[in-house]
Amino acid sequence: MKRTLVYVAICSLATAALIYSGYANAKTDNNPVANIENILQSPPAGWQLVKQTFRLHIPKNGNALSKLIIDVPSTVAVSNDIDILDDQGQKIKINISVNSRRVIIDFPEPVTSSTNSLQINLNKVLQSILRSTSTYHLSAKVVGSDVEIPVGEAQVPSF
Repeated sequence: MKRTLVYVAICSLATAALIYSGYANAKTDNNPVANIENILQSPPAGWQLVKQTFRLHIPKNGNALSKLIIDVPSTVAVSNDIDILDDQGQKIKINISVNSRRVIIDFPEPVTSSTNSLQINLNKVLQSILRSTSTYHLSAKVVGSDVEIPVGEAQVPSF
């Protein structure tokens, strides 16, 4: 818990110093699921389409991911133009469904711990610069279970 509080403090300072990018770390590497590693957004303007990127760390010896669920904040509108890249930069095959404020990414081939991280690119996000921060809540499902496991939050500051 103390380690998580230290990460939150570091993230807050980094966000304040570098408004265009942030860092979020939801869980330690001992977690059997996954966690958010970093986020990125580009470019700024009033209500404009931006690209937001999350890096999801896959822990060693964790269960294979079958789905990733992203609960979208009310401050943005996300399209189904989403790309997932592995740690080698190769595109991963996915199926996407968008229900209201929830994006469900289904992996036809489960993602194992041999993939160290996933880069999630939300390519067409409509966001207002009048809002200070958008908070995404992420959860995952592992192979053989229908239970949604919370992965963490990613906060994206607007420009």
